[in-house]
Amino acid sequence: MQRGGRKTAAWPVQLRMDQVRIGYVRYLNTCPLVEGLDRLDVLELTAAVPSKIVGLLERDDIDLGLASIVDAVRSPLELAIVPVGMIGCDGPTCTVRLFSRVPAAELTRVYVDTDSHTSAVLCQVVLHHLSGRMPTLIDFDARERYAVSGGSDDGQWPQAMLLIGDKVMTDPPPAEIYPHQLDLGQSWKDMTGMPFVYATWMCRRERLHESRVQLAAAVLDRQRRHNAQRLAWIAQRRAPEHAWPIDAAVEYLGSFLKFDIGPRELEAAEEFLRRGSELGILPHRPLRACLAEPVLRE
Repeated sequence: MQRGGRKTAAWPVQLRMDQVRIGYVRYLNTCPLVEGLDRLDVLELTAAVPSKIVGLLERDDIDLGLASIVDAVRSPLELAIVPVGMIGCDGPTCTVRLFSRVPAAELTRVYVDTDSHTSAVLCQVVLHHLSGRMPTLIDFDARERYAVSGGSDDGQWPQAMLLIGDKVMTDPPPAEIYPHQLDLGQSWKDMTGMPFVYATWMCRRERLHESRVQLAAAVLDRQRRHNAQRLAWIAQRRAPEHAWPIDAAVEYLGSFLKFDIGPRELEAAEEFLRRGSELGILPHRPLRACLAEPVLRE
């Protein structure tokens, strides 16, 4: 559970005794969604990489989590997307990047950062669009730089790797080894003209109308709106702990990333899931089947 700083006004005692469990990602890009939540006694925060959040939901370790969008259709459980915030873009993302020794259209396999399910599927969709081929993906521990399963390439560096998160900025592979790079957010924009949704808040569908989930949704919606008014301050405050240059962090949070999820973003997410289904890498399940009814009272 996260603690620190001065507490906000106390919540009712019965709520503090029965905390809402929130799963989040400790990357710079989530700060506009979660900054300030650690000051609320009503919340218990658990950090994990994006690909692990769905497991926390499935094991009932959290009530609501910031999960990869593909997990909404892949999970054996009925998950509901709670549209009170997202990690997305409408053009370049900066932190979802394909590094390659050869032009992307020539790739047949890619070592893929295991931190994100959505980015892996997006990589396949983009490369199929460019070449008409479906590349083989090899799970890759991007921090330790070794293949988790399958294959190997000659030399220290694989022919191509997909990295996500802060490591793209703070620990990228050598540019002289990887002269060909693709920002997958920009690639999606070039393909479709649409924004892209990487992750959204989700819960188990049977919990959707429980008071604790509605409380969490209301808190997350309020905090996102509040943080939208102070993105530069958040970037300046949080950049050092994530090893980002402050100027780059300000531009990243203030210009590249999008945090509000509305009809245009939901349409784009539906299109992405449809393309993944047509390629046989996602189950056929319309996004509307996963979208929660409004849970916030005006």
